[in-house]
Amino acid sequence: MVVIKPKREVEIKKMLCGCETCSNIDSYFMNLKKLGENYENDEEINSLAAFSLALNSPERLIILKALSEKDRCVCELEAILNKSQSTISHHLRKLVSAELIKGWKKDKFTYYSLLRNNLEKNLSLLNEHFKT
Repeated sequence: MVVIKPKREVEIKKMLCGCETCSNIDSYFMNLKKLGENYENDEEINSLAAFSLALNSPERLIILKALSEKDRCVCELEAILNKSQSTISHHLRKLVSAELIKGWKKDKFTYYSLLRNNLEKNLSLLNEHFKT
């Protein structure tokens, strides 16, 4: 929960009265704070935040594109991105954490595949949340 300093609360209430007809500004302000708290605690919003952070990199988008074509080992992704194994691993960890890809060992290599259902679920959820 975000705590608003008393001076800032007064400023916000003044602005609210300027943009809304306010008969009971204290009640209106409290309702808005509760709405914000509900948003902060919304599991879907938090899931979408993790999803969007995972996509917040051209390299990770390229990895997802490459994995949408076929499962690939880390060395293939190194060649595609022209990046070091440690850099690729960093990006892969972000995508695994967001549950957009999964990895598995095959002999001495690690392969990754796209979790299409999770990607589609997040895209659908994003669309639902911001539909007008």
